[in-house]
Amino acid sequence: MRGGYSSLQAGGEAALPPLGVPARKCQHRAVGSACKWPREAAACGTVSRTDHTDQVQVRRAYKFRAYPTQPQESRAVRLLRDHCDLYNAALMERREAWRMRKENVSYGTQSAQLKDIRKADPDGQGRHSFTAQQQTLRRLNAVFGAFYGRCQAGEKPGYPRFKPHCRFDQVLFVSGDGAKWAPAAAGRWARASFQAVGPVKVRQHRQVRGTVKTLQLKREHRRWYVIVTADTEPVPLPAAGREVGVDVGVARFLTTSDGEIVANPRFLTASAEVIADLQRRKARARPGSGNRKRLRRALAREHRKVRNRRRDFHHKTARALVNEYDAIALEKLNTARMTRKPAPKPDPEQPGAFLPNQAAAKAGLNKGILDAAWHQFTCMLAGKAEEAGRRIVLVNPAGTSITCHQCGRRCTRPQQKIVICPVHGAIDADLNGARNIFTRAGLGSGQAAPAA
Repeated sequence: MRGGYSSLQAGGEAALPPLGVPARKCQHRAVGSACKWPREAAACGTVSRTDHTDQVQVRRAYKFRAYPTQPQESRAVRLLRDHCDLYNAALMERREAWRMRKENVSYGTQSAQLKDIRKADPDGQGRHSFTAQQQTLRRLNAVFGAFYGRCQAGEKPGYPRFKPHCRFDQVLFVSGDGAKWAPAAAGRWARASFQAVGPVKVRQHRQVRGTVKTLQLKREHRRWYVIVTADTEPVPLPAAGREVGVDVGVARFLTTSDGEIVANPRFLTASAEVIADLQRRKARARPGSGNRKRLRRALAREHRKVRNRRRDFHHKTARALVNEYDAIALEKLNTARMTRKPAPKPDPEQPGAFLPNQAAAKAGLNKGILDAAWHQFTCMLAGKAEEAGRRIVLVNPAGTSITCHQCGRRCTRPQQKIVICPVHGAIDADLNGARNIFTRAGLGSGQAAPAA
């Protein structure tokens, strides 16, 4: 397979993807599960399935590098600033309406005010696309929807915050209404035209399949990108006749129930020395100086390299799994909860003092989990499976590593790498977890009932 793994190596460490090979920059729509954890469900119950055997349209996003001219870049910066002002003004209206009158302001109410806002400011807000401004208001509405959802779930979320101009970096347009996509032809530049910006040159490195629905202008520090979203028909792959359970981890990135292992490349750890040096130099630089700005750009560039390498690795690993298996089972992991800081332990004998809570060790583990980016990998895998007509099964992760996959008895885990079953002895912990996931998803011949 060009641009990725030809196969996963059975029983050994998979070679890392070549960092010089560019990853496919298309982003698949993640397949989310609407079902919650049922309280009465058994520990071995399957949480959700994603079956894509029917011919349904899928949505793909293509991310291309854009090269605006200097005047276009100035207009694009003003576009982002005006949309940021609109976002903050809408947030202010919602906040003050609740603080003063205990009223909720909906998206429909704020969208109806756009006509008067544009009329009162023809050289500012009136210059931009009406539908793009609606998308910005919908973006704020989605933020409040997530905030209310976390409140109803009993969590303690932070209230939506105002955005400074330097952190508002993207605007969404509807294709044909304020934005237009002109694909490249005969080796020429593609063009993405945006209202109040103009036609921007785009380096289109691959063909956009399907019907273009939206275009997004995005700024990443000093670079500009155009994200083209299109609805397309899936391209089912021929049946492979194989199913697999996958256990992800930190010591190894993943282990399959067939015994195949993919090593964890630890991209952040590999660049940690360079990043730490840049951070130290930036901290010593005088605020507002040109040297500090240069160091900030260099630090952002190193983080961008780490991010791109990680995405490249995830794309290639997910593609290899989708090509080789008809059904793939994974754990439904909540990385946000897994990476929380440990709660402080007050010392009852000394008021104001605290007992050791292993915060330093937990911080290192959290960094490893976030560097592995399991959620990003799962989203990519689900998107590729959706397009290829494969099946993804997410299972409850409780007890998968410490339950023997052969007899169902609870094992002890004296080391990270192995678990010891009272009947079958030492077993590789990751392989045991992958086979439990395989059986728990209903892909195996059945798992022995857990011993009483």
